[in-house]
Amino acid sequence: MSPTRRAPLPLVIIAASLPMFMAMLDNLVVTNALPALAQDLDASIEQLQWFINAYSLSFASFILMAVALGDRMGRRRIFTAGIALFTLASIACALAGSPTELIIARAVQGAGAAALLPLSLAILASNVTPRQRPLAIGVWGGISGLGVALGPVIGGAVVEGMTWHAIFWLNVPVGIIAIPLVRYALAESRGERAPLDVPGLLLGMSGVFALVFGIIRGNEAGWTSPQVLAGLVGGTVLTATFIAWERRASAPLLPLGLFRDRSFSVANAVGLLFSLGMFGSVFILIQYLQVVQGHSPLEAGVMTMPWTMAPLIVAPITGFITPRVGTRTPIVAGLASQAVGLAWIATVMDVSTPYVQFVPAFILCGVGMGLVFAPSATAVLAHMREVDHAKASGTNSTVREIGVALGIAILTAVFTGTGGDFTPTGYTDSAVIAVYVGAAILALTTAIGTMLPPLRARGEAGLSTGPGAGAKESGAGAQEQPGVPTHVPAMRS
Repeated sequence: MSPTRRAPLPLVIIAASLPMFMAMLDNLVVTNALPALAQDLDASIEQLQWFINAYSLSFASFILMAVALGDRMGRRRIFTAGIALFTLASIACALAGSPTELIIARAVQGAGAAALLPLSLAILASNVTPRQRPLAIGVWGGISGLGVALGPVIGGAVVEGMTWHAIFWLNVPVGIIAIPLVRYALAESRGERAPLDVPGLLLGMSGVFALVFGIIRGNEAGWTSPQVLAGLVGGTVLTATFIAWERRASAPLLPLGLFRDRSFSVANAVGLLFSLGMFGSVFILIQYLQVVQGHSPLEAGVMTMPWTMAPLIVAPITGFITPRVGTRTPIVAGLASQAVGLAWIATVMDVSTPYVQFVPAFILCGVGMGLVFAPSATAVLAHMREVDHAKASGTNSTVREIGVALGIAILTAVFTGTGGDFTPTGYTDSAVIAVYVGAAILALTTAIGTMLPPLRARGEAGLSTGPGAGAKESGAGAQEQPGVPTHVPAMRS
């Protein structure tokens, strides 16, 4: 059963969502500041990618370990520690005086964020009743979308009105407020107290890092260069070894049996490819508005608001209707909207394209994102036991963050590989190709989304209706494990 709530529902949602909002905000908060960072820190295009990817890769690499620590030591305790680490790393980012210092600080910041996104959803699910969960997750999804939405806007406003250092100083008061709020409003909960899978963590982290490093370095060093081949081949071998280890580990970091549930597996495939195509395209587009069309960082952020603000409205509504229509319909519709929107952007993109021609496409992309956020979270947890919520959410957060890193790396590789450079005359043609690739990835993701179960079952509506909910439908994701009870009562501190 869920722990007893100690605060009203709105305060519970805010306490669980505010740190997650901070982590999502910092995924893209530096995008509008990249031209200023390039000038102030004399950063190369490769270093500009690492300002974002150091955060995303560290985020993705440590999520499953944070989940394991939360299950063992208390989710609220690890959640609070993540807030503290994220806040301290934000101070280090603000004080960075070179590209290397900023990249290292961003990596530490990502490690703190790794405890925030998956544990926020697991803590929220355990602090509300099954009947309240669809609405709570809908609001959570809207706040998550708001973090993505406001990243470029806040980044642009701060850079234009102050300095890029202030982007990171903004996190400090939020972190100071969030820690006591979490302690007051959220009850402690735990999962299965299994041993920590340190070999799995090291293999998974190394594999992901090596693959993304190889992709990022491909155009700069050459795709047949020793360092790139070592990254791509070594990353593939490490990832395969990670999967083999997880199959035989007694307490795996990533329980592969969860993927036997079709809703969970398809939702994760959607999360990976959705993040890859969409956020890679956003990275390309934000630079286009500034480098080619000459808009200021703030203007570029404001211009994308029809896109970025739509999830704030659409996601909570989608969370409310998902129990009635299932997860497949809104996810497929949302992915298709984004594919059409990106193709529209690529088709009209030119050096002098009027802004009004982008607006319908921005709206399509924004509505599409709002339709995907909350139902994806619901689909991931639909048939999971309550003790598996954090692991399931952590797995989904990991693949989505890997998607963000790969999206930026791959679409930038497409951009540079087709002759693009960061000049007003050398940017657009290659940017068009990169955004078309993003649209194609979203079209593929739409097709994959149709494989989601067309369920409107109680388990999907409320995530889990009791201990072991959805056991018949979910396969290994809900089956009993030898020596492990189907439900571990949540504990309060």
